[in-house]
Amino acid sequence: MQILSPDKRWKDYELVDCGDFEKLERFGKFIVRRPEPKAVWAKSLTVKEWEQMADSSFRQGAGFGKSGKEDSGTWINKDSMQEQWIIAYKNNKLDFKLRLGLTSFKHVGVFPEQAPNWDYIYKTIQELNVEKPRILNLFAYTGGASIAAKLAGADVVHLDSVKQVVTWARENMQISKLDNIRWIIEDAMKFIKREAKRGNRYSGIILDPPAYGHGADGETWKLDENILEMLACCKKTLEPTNSFLLLNLYSNGFSAIVADTLTSSVFDNIKEKTFGELVLEDSFGKRLPLSVFSRIKL
Repeated sequence: MQILSPDKRWKDYELVDCGDFEKLERFGKFIVRRPEPKAVWAKSLTVKEWEQMADSSFRQGAGFGKSGKEDSGTWINKDSMQEQWIIAYKNNKLDFKLRLGLTSFKHVGVFPEQAPNWDYIYKTIQELNVEKPRILNLFAYTGGASIAAKLAGADVVHLDSVKQVVTWARENMQISKLDNIRWIIEDAMKFIKREAKRGNRYSGIILDPPAYGHGADGETWKLDENILEMLACCKKTLEPTNSFLLLNLYSNGFSAIVADTLTSSVFDNIKEKTFGELVLEDSFGKRLPLSVFSRIKL
C-alpha cells in the first residue's frame, strides 16, 4: 500500500498546521483556516499564531446533516484577503494554473492532496501506446485532473453535474492556455450507462465520486449503494487493453483496501495495480489522511 503526498517543490501550496479538527493552509500568498474532521490531534501552533497567520477563516454552520451533506458557512476575511486568486502547479513537465475562490461550503476550488494523482495521470497517458487517447473524467470538479490529461496529449471529456463548477473548470483550462476539453453537465451514472450502451470506449477513466451528491436533474448519488454499478459500467467503456482507471474515494468509512478490492472484483484483466492513501503533511511532520485510491492498468 502506498502513502502519497504532494511534492515538496510545489511552491504554491503548504499545509502549515493541522489539529483540533482544523487545518491551516497556504494557497499561493494567502493562508486559509478551515474545519477538518480528520485532524483529531492537537495543533502545533498556538491559537494566537493561527489567528495572526490566517487571512481568511471559515465558520461552519450546524455541521453535517443526516444526508451527509455539508451545511454552508461563512468566511471571516482580513483586509488582505481576496475573494478569488490564482495559483500554479508545477512538477517536472506538468505545469498549469488554477483559479481559487472562497465558497460557502468551505472549499476553495482545489483538493491539494490530489497532486500525486495529477502526476500519475500525466505520466500514464504519455506511456500509453495510443496515438490520441480518449480520457473520461467523472465527478470532475474544477478540472485539475482534466488539465493534467489534456497536457499529456489526450482528448478529454470532463463531466460534472454542477454548471457553476464546469464553468470554473473551463476558466482553469483557459488560464492554463489550453483548449478543446469537452464539457458535459450531467448525472455521471446516466452518462456512463449511455456510453456503455453506445459502445463508446476510453483509454482512461478518472473516477472521483463524493460520498453523497445530486445529479444535474436531482438524481441521488450514494457512494456505498452506487459505486459497484458505476464501476461495472466503467468496465464496459474502458478499452480492454492498454488503458487505465483511477478511482479516488473521500468517504470516511472506506479504506484503501476497499478501493483495491472494488476495482479488483470488477476488472479481471488487470496487468498492474497500486492502491493507498493520499495525505498532506504539515510543517511539523503531522500527516493528515484525506482520501484513498486504487489505480489499475489493463
